Amino acid sequence: MKLIGTTVAAIALTFSSFVFAESPAAGDVEKGKEIAAGICAGCHNADGNSTIPIYPVLAGQEPGYTAKQLHDFKAAEGKTAARDNMIMAPMVATLSESDIENLAAYYSQQKPQPGTVGDTSLIEEGKKLYQGGNLENFIPACSSCHSPNGQGIPPHYPRIDGQHAAYTLSQLQAFRLGTRNNDTNSAMQMIVSRMSEQEMKAVSEYITTLR
Repeated sequence: MKLIGTTVAAIALTFSSFVFAESPAAGDVEKGKEIAAGICAGCHNADGNSTIPIYPVLAGQEPGYTAKQLHDFKAAEGKTAARDNMIMAPMVATLSESDIENLAAYYSQQKPQPGTVGDTSLIEEGKKLYQGGNLENFIPACSSCHSPNGQGIPPHYPRIDGQHAAYTLSQLQAFRLGTRNNDTNSAMQMIVSRMSEQEMKAVSEYITTLR
């Protein structure tokens, strides 16, 4: 058991060693607001607080992370996007570099609203996994990269507190299937490969409760 605990701790340390100072919101917030209202509001709401569980809450997200994701949805000529998504691809296709910076800056300044738990029976299991991991299956604690309260480690590890459980679960599943592979050092792909469907559902529900 000691060896297993040491191994998991080493994994967590490796993943959480990429600590960066929070990147500034370099874009123009007002211009970002205009773009959000015209392109993004239908799925994410005007202020980034999506009310549709399959679409993520963007409000309060660190700007460097948001900008990276928008770039990753864009495909270079003759190549597949790092995040190959049929909904987002046409949305980001016409965005310029400054548009992306402006959107990221705008969303970072918005206040995220509390999430809603769908299945309260999974909260305790999710809390245990988020805070302590699963030693037996070499799964590090989610808090080692996303912080105990879900604020993340910018810009590589996103803020996830209060995120919709349905969206979080869909991304964990995408990492496991390999349909999303733009994570730092393939950390998420490695972790979810060891998680059961039940564990993914449980931690997704718990994340919704974080503030």
